[in-house]
Order: sequence, then C-alpha cells, then structure tokens
Amino acid sequence: MTLAAGVALAACGARRADPCDAATFNEQACQDAVAKGGYYWGGDWYPMNYSHPYPYYYDGYRGYVARGGAVVAAPAGSYSPGSVERGGFGAAGGAHGGGEGAGE
Repeated sequence: MTLAAGVALAACGARRADPCDAATFNEQACQDAVAKGGYYWGGDWYPMNYSHPYPYYYDGYRGYVARGGAVVAAPAGSYSPGSVERGGFGAAGGAHGGGEGAGE
C-alpha cells in the first residue's frame, strides 16, 4: 500500500510530502523543517508544529525501513523555496527564488 501511495506521489507531484514522515523521509529537509517550524513544498511554505526534536523523526524513519517500509523520495528541489517553474517562465522564473543564481 505504501508503494502505491509513493507511486501516486511521484506521478502526481501535487501532493506534498512531509519530509519528517517515515514514508517520505528526507534527512536535510526534515532537519530544516524541525528547526524552522515548517517546510517548503513546490515553492510554497507549509508551517508545521513538530513536537519532537529531529532525532525522534530520524529514529522513526530508521525503524520504518527496518520493518520493510518503502521510502518514496520526493522529486529533486521539492523542498526548496522558489524552485518551481510556473507560468511558462522556464528557467528565468526559477532564477528569482533563493538568490543562488550562477555566477554569484
């Protein structure tokens, strides 16, 4: 069932994935989400109230995998602010996101 949900997540792209959830765990994004009280998904900010420190979520992920759980990786850049190209702007639209343009 987790695999089916993961395939739907990857195919759809519209469903956001909590980086601290065991089935969609992303180490760096989870650390950032816990520290900042939320995460970006597709360029939009989603505030979250994480009630535990990061190691709690990491341990949950490790236990999930040890029990045979499948982890579905989010598409590259999903947890970055301003990483989504919209409205036909192509690469130029993404260049205004995080101030990390080439040559800077």
